[in-house]
Amino acid sequence: MQKYISSKFLNRLTSKARRATVGRLYVDTHDYRRTVVLAGTGRSGTTWVENIINYDNGYRVMFEPFHSQIVPIVRHFRYRQYLRPGNRDPLYLEPARAILSGNVRNPWIDGHNRKLIAKKRLIKDVRANHLLKWIKANFPEIPIVLLLRHPCAVAYSKLALNWNTHLDEFLSQEELMQDFLGPFRDEIESVESVFDKHIFLWCIENYVPLKQFRTGEFHLAFYELFCAQPEHEVDRLFHFLGENYDKRVFKSAEKPSTLARLESAVVSHDSPTEGWKRHLSREQVRRSLDILGLFGLDAIYSDQSLPRITGEENPFVV
Repeated sequence: MQKYISSKFLNRLTSKARRATVGRLYVDTHDYRRTVVLAGTGRSGTTWVENIINYDNGYRVMFEPFHSQIVPIVRHFRYRQYLRPGNRDPLYLEPARAILSGNVRNPWIDGHNRKLIAKKRLIKDVRANHLLKWIKANFPEIPIVLLLRHPCAVAYSKLALNWNTHLDEFLSQEELMQDFLGPFRDEIESVESVFDKHIFLWCIENYVPLKQFRTGEFHLAFYELFCAQPEHEVDRLFHFLGENYDKRVFKSAEKPSTLARLESAVVSHDSPTEGWKRHLSREQVRRSLDILGLFGLDAIYSDQSLPRITGEENPFVV
């Protein structure tokens, strides 16, 4: 056992403790109309885009507040809850109002926050895709950003990190099956490969909001386009949010999130947009395209890394 602990290690611990303390020492004005919701599938780059939006620490960051297994106020929500837009049940509305207003404190939610006096907040969540239209219907002033990343890249990353798929969560929600997923039940129930399950998960999580939202009601963004043309994508994003920005935002765009660094250490140091091509078999790619085709999502992604569309249009909206 070492007798002495390095000053570098002690500084790291002190810095981590200080960030955790600052994250919970804040004043929030509780105006839900000053909230932005950033959603996406896990491993799609939401934490990275969170840092881009909050490049100047203008927001109180709220990390995954709809995580029902961790956050008490939503303990009665499903793990990936679907709610019809017309649902007005206070059992769901009141916890959501508290979250969107910033009227909730929790170590998990506040872990990324560095803002002391918060007049606006940024909610980042990877389990709330099926709540987005419901949020928009009940809190229409809130801008919603949906971030997509190529499903093969997402699936490969989740496999490398040994993430679960939780497909049963969708099959057990009767309203979700009635409204959207009924035609796909047999395929979802019969899938065996873990990789295929992750592709189905990606499709289910993104198919529902894409079918629900009209063009202009939300902002559709792509991880790959932030990598390929950051100036254009940053400008498009901030225009949607109705905010100005300065060149510091591009420094934030250069910094990968903690999970991205972990992924790089676990899997490889490949390009974030092209790396999956080196590691997936032709059969896996072909199968992923077949699954995308079931949902019509092959209109968005192919066997190439870049999306077939820009975020200007929703392929499910005429």
